Amino acid sequence: MAKKVKETNILIATRQPPGDRWLLVGDDKIYNSLTSTLEAFFQKVKEPCEFRLAPLKGELYVITTQEAQIKEIPPKKSSIYGDH
Repeated sequence: MAKKVKETNILIATRQPPGDRWLLVGDDKIYNSLTSTLEAFFQKVKEPCEFRLAPLKGELYVITTQEAQIKEIPPKKSSIYGDH
């Protein structure tokens, strides 16, 4: 069976101007760099994850993936072609 991977981006932090200051969603502490923001998130969830940065929007996302199996539909058989 074939598998399909679905990616979901979950907002975890927003940039707080001026400069490279970030605020984690649900937190009131402002981190002074993207690296320290990522480290704080890792310490919070305690599991490996991947990130996506939208710099023009000033948003940081964690990427979650979910695998789903795709049911393969058997080809339609027709007696006209000799399929039985």
